[in-house]
Amino acid sequence: MRIVVVGDVMLDVDLSGEATRLSPDAPVPVVDISGVRRRAGGAGLVARMLVRDGWPVTLVTVLGGDDAGTQLRTHLAGVQLVAGRSGHPSPVKTRVRAGAHPVVRFDQGCDKPPVPEASPAMLRAVETAGVIIVADYGRGLAANPQLRELLGRLAGSVPIVWDPHPSGPEPVPGVAVVTPNIAEATKAVQAAGNVPGSVDGIAQLLLERWRSQAVLVTRGGDGAVLLQHGAASRTVPAPRVEAGDPCGAGDRLAASLAVHLLAGRDLPEAAALAVHEAADFLAAGGVAALPDIDGTDAAPANAGPEPGRRTTEPLLLARSMRGSGGTVVATGGCFDLIHAGHIRSLAAARELGDCLIVCLNSDDSVRRLKGPQRPILGQHDRAELLLAMECVDAVMVFDEDTPEAALDRLRPDIWVKGGDYKGARLPEADLVERWGGRCLTVPFHPARSTTGLAAALAKVS
Repeated sequence: MRIVVVGDVMLDVDLSGEATRLSPDAPVPVVDISGVRRRAGGAGLVARMLVRDGWPVTLVTVLGGDDAGTQLRTHLAGVQLVAGRSGHPSPVKTRVRAGAHPVVRFDQGCDKPPVPEASPAMLRAVETAGVIIVADYGRGLAANPQLRELLGRLAGSVPIVWDPHPSGPEPVPGVAVVTPNIAEATKAVQAAGNVPGSVDGIAQLLLERWRSQAVLVTRGGDGAVLLQHGAASRTVPAPRVEAGDPCGAGDRLAASLAVHLLAGRDLPEAAALAVHEAADFLAAGGVAALPDIDGTDAAPANAGPEPGRRTTEPLLLARSMRGSGGTVVATGGCFDLIHAGHIRSLAAARELGDCLIVCLNSDDSVRRLKGPQRPILGQHDRAELLLAMECVDAVMVFDEDTPEAALDRLRPDIWVKGGDYKGARLPEADLVERWGGRCLTVPFHPARSTTGLAAALAKVS
């Protein structure tokens, strides 16, 4: 069953470089640009994420006939695109970053245009959906009367995830869940003149006003609050992650919610998984870590999840692998200063199944386990180094001292530890066996260790 994304698309341009001096003209940094990257943003980013995860996706949108619109079509390769004509310049958002820090953003063609028309082909595409994501970015498509009437009729039979925008229209009544962040939710109730002092109170007002089946108010690192009709509010916690750029987290959340609702999960379970997957997305580098899509590496529009597809989303990889009959292997550790022993063990673990997911201790977790001087490399660098290995398919960062919570979410078929555990029952064995998994060991190489390598480096310095 196809996922249909309905919404506004823009061209995102990232200019990245280093700033080592101030301009002589004004007290502003001079950024020496070393990299330029263009990608589809807005609803296009949601569709891109789903395609990278192997899901059949149709994007219903409008595009301009200018150069930016042509570029957007290129960057949406692999997505089944049903696009009407916007009749206006394509919006372009250009971000300048110095290192990991944003410096400035330039917007072109981002004035709010009139509500675009919805072509018969666009409406037919929406009618084929197994689940719908409305990714509203305030450009008017979600306000089209014909489209709203159709979405209102489908809301009773098709799950609809509505990601609202402050400049956009209110969701149609009856959608499965509306997903404002706390700033959007607060702004939406300010018009009433009396903003409740709690997130629960804000969610209750929005539930009554929007007449949706549920509201999920996201709060960044504090997780989310879910409120459904006839049920008490639920706090959905998020794992702690270090993320320099939260861009794309809301898109990842909406995409994950749609996948889980399509799979038949109830909303509380789908929300809990989606919040964790949004956190995993940021921990893996966020939008900056997404590979470019072109006509050669994108999944076919009618493809299902592809076994062995490398992804930044470990939970989605595990589910797609199991759905295709593959074997999911997982291992874990700090992987601080990766050495030959690590590489040999990881390669041996990968041979045991069809994909290998590494559960990686976060920086805070490593400090608690190893002391205040560790880790030597931060979690983003450690994750990047692991993903550079051909034998590693995904990395899942966890903040606890032990991997049990991460394993319970991942549920691998095989959990692998080094051979130094040989002869002893692994501490995670009871948990893994609960869902029918197995615990195995791979050869351990005692002459190679991070501690020994760190000590040697300390002597040299």
